[in-house]
Amino acid sequence: MGQAMAMRLVEANYPLIVHNRTRAKAARLLARGVRFAPTPAAAAAEADVVFICVTNSPDVKQVCTGPDGIIESARPGLIVVDHSTISPETTITLAAELAAKGTLLLDAPVSGGDIGARNGTLSIMVGGDPAAFERAEPLLRQLGQTITFCGPSGHGQLTKLVNQILVSVTNMAVCEALVFARKHDLNLEKTLAAVSGGAAGSWQLANLGPKMITGDFRPGFTVNLQQKDLHLVLEAAEHSNISLAATSLVHQLFAAAQAAGHGRDGTQALFTVVEKLSSPQ
Repeated sequence: MGQAMAMRLVEANYPLIVHNRTRAKAARLLARGVRFAPTPAAAAAEADVVFICVTNSPDVKQVCTGPDGIIESARPGLIVVDHSTISPETTITLAAELAAKGTLLLDAPVSGGDIGARNGTLSIMVGGDPAAFERAEPLLRQLGQTITFCGPSGHGQLTKLVNQILVSVTNMAVCEALVFARKHDLNLEKTLAAVSGGAAGSWQLANLGPKMITGDFRPGFTVNLQQKDLHLVLEAAEHSNISLAATSLVHQLFAAAQAAGHGRDGTQALFTVVEKLSSPQ
C-alpha cells in the first residue's frame, strides 16, 4: 500500500525521497525520478513531511527511534505521518519522544485496502496536533477521500481499531450468511443480489461476498494482517476492561484459517473455516 500511496503523491507532482528496507520494492517509484535514501534518517533530513507505512508497532519504533531512524533528523517543524496500524500506546510514546525534538507525529491509519490506495479513495483516521493536521491535510487529500481528525495522539489508532471490529465481525456475518444460503441450495449470486441493496448491505458483502462464492482468495488485505489488528483490538479492550465477545470469536476463527494455510490469503478466506464447521464429518 505504501508504494501505491507514494505514487499518488508523485502523480500530484510532489517531490519525494523514499526509503525501503528492500530497495527493489521502490523500483516503480525510482523509475519516475523519485530519489532513494539509504536510511529513514536520510529520507527525513530533507523532508517537510515524512510518511510511514509499515506493518506493526516494532517496525514503526524502528523507523522512528531506532538506529538511523527519523529521530536522528528530527527538528522543529517536521511532521511525521504514520499510516501503519499499531498500538495506540506505542503511538503516544513515540509522539512524546519526537515532540522532545520539536517534531510532530500524526497517527493516521487507513482503511480501504490496496484498491483504495491506488485510487486515492482511502479513509484516513488522524490523531495528533490539530495544527500539524492542517499542514498535512492537502497531502492526505491526495491519498484519501474521507479524512477525519479524530482527536489527540492515539485517537487515530483507536478509531482504526473500531473500524477493524466492524470489518472483521461483518466479514464473519457474511461468511455465515453465505454458508447458510449454500446449505439450503440457494443460488448464491441471486442471494447476493437480493440482500445487498437492503438493510443487510455492507462493503464486506458487496466486495468479499462474490469472492467467497467463487473461491477467489487473492488478498486485498491478508488474514495475517487482520489477525495483527485484532490482537491490537483485544489488547486495548483488555486494558480497558471491555468485553468483545464477537471480536474474540472471529479472532479464533481467523486463527483456524491461519492454521489451515490461509495466512497470506485475503480475509474472505474465513469463509472456508465457517463452511468446514458446517460440513458433515
